[in-house]
Amino acid sequence: MVYDWFNRQASDDVSTEKVLEEKAEGSEEVSSDSSNNQEESSPMNQEESSLEWARSAYARLKAQQAQQKTSQASVEIDSASETVVTVNVQPEFSAQSSGPEAGGSLLEQAALQRQVRQQELEARVEEVSPQIAQQSQFSETSPEPMLGEFDETFAWSAEVLAAQGRKPEKISLEEIDWLGRLRRGLEKTRQGLVKGLLENLGDDPLTPEVLDDLETLLLRADAGVEATDQVLDALRRRMNEEVVDPAEGLRFLKQQLCNLLEAPIQDTGIDLLAPERGRLNIWLFVGVNGVGKTTTLGKLANLAVRSGYTALIAAADTFRAAAVEQVKVWGARSGVPVIANSTANADPAAVVFDAIGAARSKSTDLVLVDTAGRLQTKHNLMEELQKVRRIIDRLAPEARVESLLILDASQGQNGLRQAMAFAQAAALTGVVITKLDGTSRGGVALAVASEARLPIRFIGAGEGIRDLRPFNSFEFVEALLANY
Repeated sequence: MVYDWFNRQASDDVSTEKVLEEKAEGSEEVSSDSSNNQEESSPMNQEESSLEWARSAYARLKAQQAQQKTSQASVEIDSASETVVTVNVQPEFSAQSSGPEAGGSLLEQAALQRQVRQQELEARVEEVSPQIAQQSQFSETSPEPMLGEFDETFAWSAEVLAAQGRKPEKISLEEIDWLGRLRRGLEKTRQGLVKGLLENLGDDPLTPEVLDDLETLLLRADAGVEATDQVLDALRRRMNEEVVDPAEGLRFLKQQLCNLLEAPIQDTGIDLLAPERGRLNIWLFVGVNGVGKTTTLGKLANLAVRSGYTALIAAADTFRAAAVEQVKVWGARSGVPVIANSTANADPAAVVFDAIGAARSKSTDLVLVDTAGRLQTKHNLMEELQKVRRIIDRLAPEARVESLLILDASQGQNGLRQAMAFAQAAALTGVVITKLDGTSRGGVALAVASEARLPIRFIGAGEGIRDLRPFNSFEFVEALLANY
């Protein structure tokens, strides 16, 4: 079953702002009903309602999975009786077409060479059959998520989806699986934040001393000075207007964090970054060495294929040893063709040139371009990146181009400085934050949004091929404060 992760939010038609408003209204209703001693809207009844919603969703998913197992068993029985025939396609090139004719003019020879090269590229793309690639990807390298026991993690994941206006019959196991992974991935960051909140908030209204402690917690999580100041200033203004109890303070804190993360996303006018159907999409991946560019590219290729898009990888990192081989491995895992030049120190722009030609010949939806790791202070390497961009603009002016910076969350404020430097030199359009599971500095996402003013498009919360998904600010904040 194909689940389109790139359009999940658009199909739901529920914005983060609307979710926050509804949660705020719900909180106000609870407060009002509590003051009037109306038992029907008590927190206990709300908790029971959420649990009932989660159980309903679990029952539906369990029945759906049982039906899929039955269908899969039937397909396997039918396919076992069929004969699989493998055909090796070899492009036929005549002796005359293999090289320039001796009697032709220079222009004719150049045109003939381009034609032969285009035929070779098309033959290379055809080596991977989309149908076979999709089957191998789903069955071998990326198995479907399995429904486990009805536990606290499932109930929390269901509650997060329900808070976004989802109905039990509209949720998918893909979403439940990802939310569980996201929550586990943010465990180290959450331990520092939530433990401090539990120790400081207690049952009493918020005080200036509590806000001072919250400031320390956010700075320790590498949220950045600007983001921390914005959150605390909003809380102080709220405290000056009324007495704020711990529950309302936490709700207001979540709302402010979501607002910070959503601001640069809303400025772009694109809530969820997705390949545009019927148009060539080219995504460039840039960043310093060791942040996980190639791994992120491979996971996004898998995500694109799983979401029903056709993809192609351009192995334009011709500098790092074994980089091309690593990209080919990721391409094989996801069933995505790879355009590469194994020659040492090959021109990255030439690889991109070939990839664009191959993508056009096959009407590919998405081209993912891997680039060499570079420091923002190395002007020659930054110029090489600009050369690649010029090639794209010249060959595919109609293409939709995204330049995504890959940031290692464990680098904290160093990662923020990279983002701000690359934003000036590489015309960045977004950020992918990786390795959130290995650090307690997950708050750097807030710094990137508030100081670099860059939208976060994807986040990686683990090493598995499924541990990278489109960024959702509401889900991120809920996972960040999940235990409170």
